[in-house]
Amino acid sequence: MEKPKTLIQFRNIQKSFDDQIILKGIDLDINENEFVTLLGPSGCGKTTLLRILGGFLQQDEGEVYIAGKEISSLPPYKRELNTVFQKYALFPNMNVYENIAFGLRIKKVSNDIIEQKVMRMLRLIGLEGYEKREITQLSGGQQQRVAIARALVNEPNVLLLDEPLGALDLKLRKEMQYELKRIQQEVGITFIFVTHDQEEALTMSDKIVIMKEGEIQQIGSPVEIYNEPVNAYVANFIGESNILPGVMVHDELVRFDEQDFECVDKGYKPGERVDVVIRPEDIDIVGPNEGKLNGTVESVLFKGMLYEMMVETKPGTHVTVNMHITSEDANQNDDGHIHISGNSFYLDVEDMEGIEEKDLIARADAQAWNDETDEQLSIEHVETDLENKIGTYSITFTTVGGLSITKTIQVIDQQIVRDEKRNEGVSAFNFFKSKDEIQESVALDTDLKTWANAQGWRLSNEDEAIPLDVTYEFDPDKIAPGVYPVTFWTKGRVFKVHTTDFVEEGARVGLQFGPADIHVMEKEGYTS
Repeated sequence: MEKPKTLIQFRNIQKSFDDQIILKGIDLDINENEFVTLLGPSGCGKTTLLRILGGFLQQDEGEVYIAGKEISSLPPYKRELNTVFQKYALFPNMNVYENIAFGLRIKKVSNDIIEQKVMRMLRLIGLEGYEKREITQLSGGQQQRVAIARALVNEPNVLLLDEPLGALDLKLRKEMQYELKRIQQEVGITFIFVTHDQEEALTMSDKIVIMKEGEIQQIGSPVEIYNEPVNAYVANFIGESNILPGVMVHDELVRFDEQDFECVDKGYKPGERVDVVIRPEDIDIVGPNEGKLNGTVESVLFKGMLYEMMVETKPGTHVTVNMHITSEDANQNDDGHIHISGNSFYLDVEDMEGIEEKDLIARADAQAWNDETDEQLSIEHVETDLENKIGTYSITFTTVGGLSITKTIQVIDQQIVRDEKRNEGVSAFNFFKSKDEIQESVALDTDLKTWANAQGWRLSNEDEAIPLDVTYEFDPDKIAPGVYPVTFWTKGRVFKVHTTDFVEEGARVGLQFGPADIHVMEKEGYTS
């Protein structure tokens, strides 16, 4: 088979805006007649790279070659390429025919040649008979086709497409994905397409270039990138993934979730930490104890052709504390328009050393205000009999004007749960709140974590925080004074599964997958 001929070469392309580095030395080859997609999130540099190729931006360093010729000094109109933008930039005062013919008229092409070329383009884009139609009378999809025809009629070597499907609704976008690929194959030129939509990239591309923060993460065909992502970032960006931390035992054997699994990957060092990806569609639901793993179905979502299930195979590390709900007005004192509020709270005896007044004010959530002016008032004085040992102590907060409130500090051994196998620790305090504070909270889960000083961390690195979820059984709108358990969790091991088989929530199931369904990748940060 004849080797594809390289048409475009980017060499060490660097670009910054206002001291922010956008492109960090991009090297990329694009072949003749290839449909290439630059894929990545907003701000990754994909559009900047496209505009440098189009001549709309100048790189700070590096070279751009087309057919072996360095083109950085050439203006856009001399680069033998055309661009289709997201908003199409059609001329509303011209009909379809004149919009397509515009570039040819600028070049002073004869009318008979213009007519031949325009009619050919109309056949290509499926708009024969629309030549006299006004642009404002066309649908979004039809306008996009005219924009493509206007670019192609000049017979460029390369067509640049900067998120041209972004303005279309979902149905039209899907239709145009296939239309674009058909047009590219028919005209036989190179298309370079920019998008953040993974489905567009998978549907249309011969080659996908995945970018992150100004760097290329992986280059390959849709099949290569989907089946063999090089890291967790790529796996998450292309398709849906279950990504797990693992250790390579030796070639074709990887360990995760305390079990060894056969795989097809080689070339890693024994004992090397890796990330493992298993696609949701590669997991089969079987009976309990019949698969590689067992779990509980946490949720079931019907998505038309299949069910998306979340199956928890391992619960997260958790700690449960008590939330004390006091009577409605117990946490506030008033004097006319002046108010002061505060809460009783718990302290860990280990945190007593070096504790300051500002820490006590924060833990009590003590604050004062004037309801007439909405002015926040400072806490002028803090008085407490607090000692560096376990016990119960009083604390009084006083405003500038002398209004005060007295609350209680409980010094205890903080509740800490350590899970050595999962390399996780979680801790939280019992805490006091009023009914009003619960009902007025606009982000209760976040507030509960703050009030309980709930924290999760890696046992191997206490500076590495772990996000926590929170669960509780009370109804915030109907809560009454009393004691309520609140549990803070690290995320357990949850597998996303796509299946046509329905299983009820709460059911115990087995998860089955084979060696070819396990894809080992280089480690991208330590996760668990």
